[in-house]
Amino acid sequence: MSPRHLAPALVFALVAAGCGPSKPAGPPPAPEVTVMRVQSQPLPLTREVVGRLSSLRTADVRARVPGILVKRLYTEGSEVKEGQPLFQIDPQPYQAALDAAEAALAQAQANAVKAHADAGRARQLGPSGLMSSQDVDNALATELATAAQVKQAQANLTSARINLGYARVTAPISGRSSQQRVTEGALVGQGDATLLTTIDQIDHLYVNFDRPADEILRLKLQQANGQITLLQPDKALLQIVLPDGSTYPLKGSVDFNDVSVDPTKASLAFRGIIANPDRQLMPGLFVTVRLLLGRQNHAFLVPQAVTRRDGAGAYVEVVDAEGKVEKRGIQADAVSGPNWIVTQGLSDGDRVITTRIDQLRPGQSVKVATTTAAPAGSSAPLRADG
Repeated sequence: MSPRHLAPALVFALVAAGCGPSKPAGPPPAPEVTVMRVQSQPLPLTREVVGRLSSLRTADVRARVPGILVKRLYTEGSEVKEGQPLFQIDPQPYQAALDAAEAALAQAQANAVKAHADAGRARQLGPSGLMSSQDVDNALATELATAAQVKQAQANLTSARINLGYARVTAPISGRSSQQRVTEGALVGQGDATLLTTIDQIDHLYVNFDRPADEILRLKLQQANGQITLLQPDKALLQIVLPDGSTYPLKGSVDFNDVSVDPTKASLAFRGIIANPDRQLMPGLFVTVRLLLGRQNHAFLVPQAVTRRDGAGAYVEVVDAEGKVEKRGIQADAVSGPNWIVTQGLSDGDRVITTRIDQLRPGQSVKVATTTAAPAGSSAPLRADG
């Protein structure tokens, strides 16, 4: 066959070969994933609520006697000590009243001395008949009356001293002073006890917050079942998370809880106390209160980075015994550093996928490339500071 006839035959053979049945392609290889084998462990039992700080004690400083305010004796906003003078009310009227009370007492005492002497003579002369019975009775009555006048004068003197002392207004408690409410020259204490300033004790602060009543009941049931161990019945330690997200370095403790449920909020009122030596915390501030209730006896630490959420809640993806992806719903109760504390949805030995492969779907076969250990937590005992 000539070359001119050979070329079309070769082309036909190649086309025929290309149109023949092709070999089917194999299934795509299973994607490789990294897994973390989880193991239950005792972990701190924590909750977070919103709380409000308040002063440990607040005292109103008022004018207890009427008069003209002549001087302020403290620096506004400074720390004051109990008994420290804060204001001076014009003392001259009260000093004059004290002097008059002292003179009245001296007069009453002199009258009493004379009456006592007269009564003594009457007691001696009465039996002999040298003094009438009426005169004896008068002498004895005068003795009693003058003795009563001495007591009345002593009481008046004490009252005058108290009023003079009230003219110098002192701090009823130690704490941080506030602004002066009235200025020098004002008439105070006329009718009402005029408010001069207030003092807040802030070396410790109260932390006020509410907790749902159903949560309290659930925790008691979990303790009865051995799932958790509470520090004390209805007690807890607490930490303060400041508005900027930082954690206040000192811990406090819960010192009060109400016994009646608020029907409008279905919650119980709680109060904690926390040390504030550097005055970093301020009364009235809203903060996040992290309650350290005790220990969860069987919980899991799962990195937040591998946890996902959908309409049903939080979940992770695990590799089951057949090497397939399984979507597992979990209950993540609290945060421990970069990890969630998971109390439901996982079992010992579960292999949680830590590789972020968005194409994974439930039931898909995967190949485990690397297995790592779950993070370990701390269940060290906790204590309050300050």
